[in-house]
Amino acid sequence: MPQTHLATVVGSVDDRSPAGIATAVGRLVSDGTLPAESRLPTVRSLARELNVSPSTVTDAWRRLQHAGLVVTDGRRGSFVRARRRPDEPERFWQVPVDPDAYRLDLSLGTPDPRLLPPIGSALTGQHDDDPVTSYLADPTIPELTRLLHGTWPFPPGALTVVDGAMDALDRLIAETVTFGDRVVVEDPGFPPALDMLDLAGAEMLPVPMVEGGPDPDAFAAALAHRPVAVLLQPRAHNPTGWNLSPGRADRLAEFLDGTGILVIEDDHSGDVSGVPLESLGTRLPDQVVHVRSYSKGYGPDLRLAAVGGRRDVIDRLVHRRQLGPGWSSRLLQRVLLHLLEDPVVATSVAQAAEAYRHRRTTLVDLLADRGIRVPGVSGFNLWMEVADETTALVSLAAQGIGAAPGSPFRVAPDDRHHLRLTISAVNRDFAALADTLADASRAPGRRRGRA
Repeated sequence: MPQTHLATVVGSVDDRSPAGIATAVGRLVSDGTLPAESRLPTVRSLARELNVSPSTVTDAWRRLQHAGLVVTDGRRGSFVRARRRPDEPERFWQVPVDPDAYRLDLSLGTPDPRLLPPIGSALTGQHDDDPVTSYLADPTIPELTRLLHGTWPFPPGALTVVDGAMDALDRLIAETVTFGDRVVVEDPGFPPALDMLDLAGAEMLPVPMVEGGPDPDAFAAALAHRPVAVLLQPRAHNPTGWNLSPGRADRLAEFLDGTGILVIEDDHSGDVSGVPLESLGTRLPDQVVHVRSYSKGYGPDLRLAAVGGRRDVIDRLVHRRQLGPGWSSRLLQRVLLHLLEDPVVATSVAQAAEAYRHRRTTLVDLLADRGIRVPGVSGFNLWMEVADETTALVSLAAQGIGAAPGSPFRVAPDDRHHLRLTISAVNRDFAALADTLADASRAPGRRRGRA
């Protein structure tokens, strides 16, 4: 490798910790000083020049590789590559999303279309409003803003509406996370959100999900690494189905109080989760941004979610968005407002929540009768442990049933295998499905090191 690259890297490093070295090299890649295909210094040569241990450089290279900036090719060494592209097959693309491939697709993560409220009256009830006269007008219509403020779990410093929960998470991560930042995440977690953090170059600090929410001891240990943010699903956790309990919320708030760490809450199921919301914003309003999606309860095509909480974060999101789409359709905002104010729709959404609860409980109980224990208590999904992920997927596919592999949801290495099963649209033949799932869960694989 040319000596100039070694000198360039050495000269850019101020902080000689693994994170400091990785951040310095990341900047060199981002600004083009180290273009794609550049060979990085060997571990030993860089360690010698920086007067650090080889393990320190190895850790830095590992962080860069995890962020998608570096590839290692055996004895040839490590090379710079362009930042990971959204169209590369990472976690999100490992989860099947082909609705026509199976007679019963349990991989989709979507609501039952038959349980969505009709929106005909909301559409026909629209009337002519004054046209938009300024691209800098408030992005949220005043009537919806007032309603959201009145129903928000805590007094938000600021509030806006964006194009769905994933749009909200993407923008929040872009505004608050930079390369090398650490972020606490749930393990297992939601693949698209994990991909977003990977693309941002974040180092994820996984905290296991247990009954009541994130494991408190692991959470406290993760905070010791000084993360910039925490990403949580407070209810109907995808994929496990656990909810944040009041007691667990109190403990997490105690750990976070006074740290200034931003908490991003993704309330993706909202009203159809069927359980009360425990928001850390009720305890730490100055540290929380809460995202409330309306897709699962009112229709994915609404493409709307509300984001409210810490003012400086929301203001940055709104200002940056003004350089792009500016606002979410005010026509759709008025449709959502109509739906949220309609008592008939409220009854329909409550009935949907009860139907989802019944479907999940029924299948969980039937699986328990067959010796299969499934965690969680709410949401559309089941997190089912299996003997072998690939064998279970093939076994189900052979019977016309699609499922999502569990591995894209995992952050830390785990010898256990799982499937994520979306059961929101299952409304009959529960016992037969439980038999099929139980058989698939026990199907042995041929993995090395296992009997």
